[in-house]
Amino acid sequence: MSIHDTHAWIETMGVRKKVNIQLIASPVPGEYVLVHAGFAIEKIDPEYFRFLSEMLYEMLEGQNNE
Repeated sequence: MSIHDTHAWIETMGVRKKVNIQLIASPVPGEYVLVHAGFAIEKIDPEYFRFLSEMLYEMLEGQNNE
């Protein structure tokens, strides 16, 4: 969403949070990143992001149906 020095504000599943971006090269607002323990660790392409999002929502939906 926005970048400020070594951190960026991101949004995931409607939740906004601040993450460290020092582990990835030249991040740009609008790119998709994989986040672990408060760090953006890898850029991911939009198609892969859509796949991951669909899988996550399916898993969450499956839990709600149990």
